[in-house]
Amino acid sequence: MSQLLSHHKRTRKLTTLVENRTTYNADFAELNIYETHEYAEKVALKFDFPIIASMLTGKKVMHIDGLPSFDFYPGESVVMPTNKEMVIDFPLAKFDNPTQCLALGIDSTKIIEVAEKFNHQVAIENENNDWKLDNDTSHLINNTDVNHLVERLVYTFTHNNKSKDVLLDLMIQELIVRLLQTKAKTFILNDTDGVFNDTRIGMVIKFIKNNLTNKDITVELLAEKACMSTSHFHKKFKNTLGISPIDYINSEKIKFSKKLIKEYKDYRISEIAFKSGFNNTSYFNRQFKKMELMTPQQFKNSVSSKKEKQPF
Repeated sequence: MSQLLSHHKRTRKLTTLVENRTTYNADFAELNIYETHEYAEKVALKFDFPIIASMLTGKKVMHIDGLPSFDFYPGESVVMPTNKEMVIDFPLAKFDNPTQCLALGIDSTKIIEVAEKFNHQVAIENENNDWKLDNDTSHLINNTDVNHLVERLVYTFTHNNKSKDVLLDLMIQELIVRLLQTKAKTFILNDTDGVFNDTRIGMVIKFIKNNLTNKDITVELLAEKACMSTSHFHKKFKNTLGISPIDYINSEKIKFSKKLIKEYKDYRISEIAFKSGFNNTSYFNRQFKKMELMTPQQFKNSVSSKKEKQPF
């Protein structure tokens, strides 16, 4: 794995010594590589989409609600549902020997697409017995198939290749199927528990995704589309997805803005904010930093830096 990270190390920017984050994007997934260069403890981290976290180098001590605290080593993975917090200690991290971990986030729509495609396959049905979902966390140890896939994903994410998007899509589909065949099935599908079974909430989510640039989406409008009172809709939405409607809308708009920043490097940040459905650039900046732990300009600079350094 250290050889796979050599290209990443040459191109990434180091801005903090604790959980320095570098992000690589694809159509239906996001790879985050975290590096910690000094001793730290009680560092909290959570994501607004299901993730598989895999250790690359070093050691972490993981504290996750519902699991006994455990040591986290290379060759092991943890599958986390949406908005599940992990608190992390870094007992061995040093500047010349950092602790490195990746977090691969997969779009819930891709998970549903693959799950439905393979739902009737005998192997998955026999392995899982049923499709009951919960909000637990899975610690996968020595799963060779998952480990090999993660290595291939890291390499493909961090290197330029004409077939990059196609290869990533195929590998992500395979990873989802591999996870569905393990106990991780119950929370890699966490985003869909109740969402796609509840046609009204599912319809609202689809409306949001199809109207991200609409600056007039309000909770009242969404409640009306769901045929619910505003208070009941807000409670139902938050109970189903774990976040409020406004936070969900903002998170989807921020994801969209990151794609715009990558694709249109000549756009000013104010243009990105407007095209992502934000009326106010200052509000966009605050929401972006809240979710990405960096400003839109810092993200734009990091993307530009990677493009300049990557070979063609």
